[in-house]
Amino acid sequence: MSQYSRGRATVLLVASLAAIGPLRASPTALPARGARVDVTVLAHAAERVGLRPKVLRLALRARDRVVAGGLSARPLLTVIDYSLPSHERRLWVLDLVHARVLAHELVAHGRGTGDDQARRFSNRPGSLQSSLGTFVTGSVYHGKHGLALRLRGLDPGLNDRAEARAIVMHGAPYVSEAVAAKLGRLGRSQGCPALNPAAAARVIELIRDGTVLFAYHPSRDVRGVTSSAESAGALTGGRPYARRQRPS
Repeated sequence: MSQYSRGRATVLLVASLAAIGPLRASPTALPARGARVDVTVLAHAAERVGLRPKVLRLALRARDRVVAGGLSARPLLTVIDYSLPSHERRLWVLDLVHARVLAHELVAHGRGTGDDQARRFSNRPGSLQSSLGTFVTGSVYHGKHGLALRLRGLDPGLNDRAEARAIVMHGAPYVSEAVAAKLGRLGRSQGCPALNPAAAARVIELIRDGTVLFAYHPSRDVRGVTSSAESAGALTGGRPYARRQRPS
């Protein structure tokens, strides 16, 4: 992409996000109440480490719908861009108040989703495929891969079986630059977004307990939860988080 195209994409992102209105920190967040995200600074910071303006725009819009539904207010946003190959860092954790990137990590997809390139996605149990769309993070627990983070899918038909499928974030030894160099790709999970063990605990502790995670791929419509009513139903109408889930 040329410098002109990148600049134009950033301008379009800023203009689009301005229509959403300012994002505010929650009363429980470290920043003071009423702090606003500097969209221009965030867009530039994210693009410098590979997060495309289009994907950031969709992720922020999805988070805005979740916040409007009263399901999340913490000013952190996690974005996964599954259009990138697995050997590239394609997960970002964004601080929306200070307009900065807190983490940029490798993340594996499900073995049914593809090899290095993610191609197939599913909400179906047993598919061994990753799910797309908008999630809210839950509590943590210790499983066979160590610390793991529960995820609640908010998009009916797209990811709302995430809990039933035990889709959680966790560390895994098959996620590292060394594995990517040897295989030409990362190892693959049973559908979970698996991280490098060296980064997993830090990322999980950053985003646990009620932040938004947005997983993107251009093959599906992942504009986010379609309405606050639907998102509220998806979050409050299901069963409570299970005490134990088995991560892949």
